[in-house]
Amino acid sequence: MSTLPLPPDWSVAREELREVLVRAGWAGSIPGDAELALCELFVNAWKHGGSPAPLVVVLLEGVLRVSVADGCPKLPEQRAADGPYALSGRGLHLVRSLTDRFGADPRRSGKSVWFELDAAA
Repeated sequence: MSTLPLPPDWSVAREELREVLVRAGWAGSIPGDAELALCELFVNAWKHGGSPAPLVVVLLEGVLRVSVADGCPKLPEQRAADGPYALSGRGLHLVRSLTDRFGADPRRSGKSVWFELDAAA
């Protein structure tokens, strides 16, 4: 029986994201939604992008933009989960429901998948 490799630790990226949002006064469900969307992109970069340590960039200038980069050039595609008990296939749907915008951009070496949340009211 083979074991799956453990995903990289994303706790530092999560903590930094939360700290940025709290310092900026973003409250309610927004920090949790942003963390969950970040987790999804981070795990996807590791699992599907083959990155042992995905690069995370957080920008906050009125709009929160979180980007996660990996070395795989294949852009993500939303797909339907294979039934209600499928173990995968819902990630980008989740990101879409938690954020105001998301997308992916090719990079010289791989891609960057990002999401944005508009400024807290």
